[in-house]
Amino acid sequence: MNSSETVPESAGVSDPGDRPATPQPFYWSVRRELWENRSIYVAPILVAIVVLFGFLVSTIGLPERRREVLLLDPAKARAAIEAPYDMAAIMLILTAFIVGVFYCLDALYGERRDRSILFWKSLPVSDRTTLLSKATIPLVVLPLVTFAIVVATQLVMMLWTSLLLISHGMSPASTWTYVPLFRNSFILLYGLAAIALWHAPIYGWALLISGWARRATFLWAILPFFAIAFFERITFGTSHFASMLKDRLMGFAPTAFAFNMHSVNCPQLTPGAYLSSSGLWLGLMVAAAFIAVAIRLRRYRGPL
Repeated sequence: MNSSETVPESAGVSDPGDRPATPQPFYWSVRRELWENRSIYVAPILVAIVVLFGFLVSTIGLPERRREVLLLDPAKARAAIEAPYDMAAIMLILTAFIVGVFYCLDALYGERRDRSILFWKSLPVSDRTTLLSKATIPLVVLPLVTFAIVVATQLVMMLWTSLLLISHGMSPASTWTYVPLFRNSFILLYGLAAIALWHAPIYGWALLISGWARRATFLWAILPFFAIAFFERITFGTSHFASMLKDRLMGFAPTAFAFNMHSVNCPQLTPGAYLSSSGLWLGLMVAAAFIAVAIRLRRYRGPL
């Protein structure tokens, strides 16, 4: 047989139906979200820079204030020294929540708006994999990114404080004693996981609205809740729905932590009470329902 007549199979044009499936579709779908949405890590980094700048300004006169603080009883001294570190963590956790909500509101709406959904649907990646990868961002990726940035920010704050105290002839031991970085990091990681799971129905609702709304996703996401709360208030004179919304935003704290103002080592972690909370599991079931509806919407919704 003439060698020129031999055509390797790899040289032929393969049938589109015979295309091999994308290896690790979920992993690459998550990577795609990180590539396309840099705000996931850029926004927390920018907030951390602002927090560090504000902290540097606030350290003017720190050695004198530290001498006064060390004269207080240990509990008050710990609270005063830990305050700026706690505030930095709170600012970054709040930033992560805001970034997560707006990411979910644009996750499906954005690809429908710029018509890139036609391209992504042509790939051998299921709608379920796509939605689960998008839900992974606020539930897993953002908490881990926030954890890393908070720990790095607090470490920089502690190092700067130590240098400042040493330059004024003071020992930096008070900072490292009253702000135990390892213990605080463990509490932070636990808290971020608890917050993410508790807020899962919020992210699921945002994904559903992102796949359904044709415009103004933010308004469609919040107006129904304001309307229901307002209707209940003027009709029945009660605010049970508003209380439910408040609990969904901040109700994780009483179950995930036990706050004891008389204990130096507060808050204490209560994972058993948190994991046995009906609010947690009800919220997760609602989030799963929202994501299931969003999967179906993506399957049948075309570009805008």
